[in-house]
Amino acid sequence: MDSPTVLRRRLGSELRRLRERAGLQAKIAADTLQFSATKVSRIESGQTTLKESDVRAMLELYGVTDEAELRQFISLTRRSTQRGWWHDYGDALPEWFQTYVGMEADAARIRAYETELIPGLFQTPDYARATFRASLSGRDEGIEPIVERRARLRMQRQEIFTRSSPPTVWAILNEAVLRRPVGGPEVMRQQVSHLVELAQRPTVTIQVLPFSSGTHPAMSMAFHILSFSDVPGQIVYVEALTSSLYIEKESDIARHEFVFEQLAAAAMSPEDSLTWMHKLVAEGYGSDS
Repeated sequence: MDSPTVLRRRLGSELRRLRERAGLQAKIAADTLQFSATKVSRIESGQTTLKESDVRAMLELYGVTDEAELRQFISLTRRSTQRGWWHDYGDALPEWFQTYVGMEADAARIRAYETELIPGLFQTPDYARATFRASLSGRDEGIEPIVERRARLRMQRQEIFTRSSPPTVWAILNEAVLRRPVGGPEVMRQQVSHLVELAQRPTVTIQVLPFSSGTHPAMSMAFHILSFSDVPGQIVYVEALTSSLYIEKESDIARHEFVFEQLAAAAMSPEDSLTWMHKLVAEGYGSDS
């Protein structure tokens, strides 16, 4: 079942198509509807929950009069306002990250480059707990309940791998991700062993970008590229310490795809990466060999 996040994107994409078909620029549509230009932009990019009254007004302006088509749009609007399962974790999930979780839940393909961290979909519970404790450092006592809530959420996100049609996930990991002893040697040994198991799934590809590859075009950033089976366009997700950025401009997405291809070419092959991780586990995590 599609998530509300993806339904909002689908609805926004359709509304943009109808506006363009009607020959209206976004600013003219906004002025006519007495919306702000920002509101129209957020609606069309699926970044805000829509009201039925707003959708009806937009459809009327765009010349949609067919009753069956109107009913479909209203049904889609209502479905897009439903709460996703992740909203139950609202106390432990930053609002700016909720959009990503919703998109991830319905992505058909996820490509990720990580500089410091195992991707959330690949993390073991103990690794996740260690990262959350680090991110909550400096807070008052009583962080363990938050750590446990966030870890449970992270594990629930991984249930997409058990779907009848799981997404394809291609991750390129900087060698530093695997060398840094998050949670200690035993936690990392279990984590890398888990990566070895995941890498053997037909829908998962893992490559390691070794230190020996030298400089590359993504030295200072991690990013995810999400694609969907029934929603046009892609999304690039970039996360900061207390916020995130969702990139939808086609030229910017093309640049990230180009960089991802460059990283894949510089990284070890999936087969060599699997052998390298096997060796890391066998020799004991933390070895310099």
